[in-house]
Amino acid sequence: MTDDTQGKTTVSPEVLTTIASLAALEVPGVSRLAPVSGGVNRLFRRGASDGVRIEAKDNTVYTDLFLILKEGVNIREVSRNVQANVARSIQEMVGMEAGEVNVHIEDIDFEGNEA
Repeated sequence: MTDDTQGKTTVSPEVLTTIASLAALEVPGVSRLAPVSGGVNRLFRRGASDGVRIEAKDNTVYTDLFLILKEGVNIREVSRNVQANVARSIQEMVGMEAGEVNVHIEDIDFEGNEA
């Protein structure tokens, strides 16, 4: 038996969605994920869940994150930190390339405004 015989590993879109969600939520300034709007578009995308849309093509992951930020943060800085952290997490945890990490700011949580 040789050591170079390896099987194949597949990663479900749900795993990629979880990685992206956790990576976004750990960035300071992110309050929570926003619901992704439904509609016909959602029916044809695998890996869609609240706050995250994932599409994987040719070992590259394309991510859309829908976020609610905390009050008083620098939106541009938080968005860049989210993009960097999500891309790094996908590359390190599953070894896939991060194509695009699009951040959509849906709302701001003001003091006492959380549900």
